[in-house]
Formats: sequence, C-alpha cells, structure tokens
Amino acid sequence: MKSKTTLSVSLSAIFAALYAVGVVVLVPISFQVFQVRVADALLPLAILFGWPAVLGFSVGAFVANFFGGLGVVDVVGGSVANFLATYTAWKIGRRQFKGSWLVAVAMEILVVTVIVGSYLSYLFQMPLEIGLLGILLGSFVAIGLLGYALLLMLSRPIVTNQLKSHGLTVYRKEA
Repeated sequence: MKSKTTLSVSLSAIFAALYAVGVVVLVPISFQVFQVRVADALLPLAILFGWPAVLGFSVGAFVANFFGGLGVVDVVGGSVANFLATYTAWKIGRRQFKGSWLVAVAMEILVVTVIVGSYLSYLFQMPLEIGLLGILLGSFVAIGLLGYALLLMLSRPIVTNQLKSHGLTVYRKEA
C-alpha cells in the first residue's frame, strides 16, 4: 500500500511539473484573454490516470499562474478550474458509455472556458462574451484537439499495459 501511495504522489508531482513548465515556457501565449495554453493538452490524461492527474494539474496551475502576473484571482481560479475540469472528465470517462471520452473532454473545455473566461473578462475589464470566446477557442485547440489526440495515443493497450506493469493505475475503456 505504501509503494502505491508513493507512486501516486510521484505521478502527481510529475504531472504538476509538466503542466507548470509547459505554461511558464510558453508565457506569451498562456496568459492573455485569447490564449492557447498548450499545457492544457495534458488535462484529458486525467481520464486515464485519475487522482494523480487531477491533483497534479491543479497544483501545476497553482504554481504556473504565479508567473502570469494576474494575481491571486488567476492563481486560485486557474487551480479550481483545472481541478473541476479534470475531476469531472475522469468521472465521466470512467462511465464507459459510447462517446464518454468525447463528452469528458468537452466538459473540460466547458469548465475551463466558463471559469477562466469569466474571471479574465473581469480582470481585463472587457465584455464577458470576449473572455469566454478567447478561452473557448484556445481550449478547443489545446484540450479538444491536442489533448484528445494525446489521450487516444496513450490509451492504446501497448502503452497502458506497459504503464500497468510498472504498478500504475490506468483507467482505460474496455475493448
């Protein structure tokens, strides 16, 4: 049990670091109203990895958003958005109905768009519709296109079986 916990904590730390570095390295496109936060392509991985990804991407957003200069609203709001988006996607993805992963990824896009778009429109003092549109477009590219493709690539049995052989818990659609 202890090694399973250690593995989960380590995986959360890796996810947090990957997310934070992905945001910070691409600062110019990660912190505007119209943004493509490429690190958000990692969010659908919560469907495969569950709690370690949910917690890791939430902590990663918390750390990364310190570098954006938008203050506590962005630090807390981005973390909450990632937590709610990834947790919701993980739970929907586990249901395994036809199209569950597409619905899960769409929910991530929706949650991130509503939360982040709302507070960015406030912070940048612009109409709500502009804030929502800016985040929606970027989230569609990052989460919907890049993230869903990454999810499909990493969910292949050859990959998941290898991950499971190292003791990782991987939630995958049954064949």
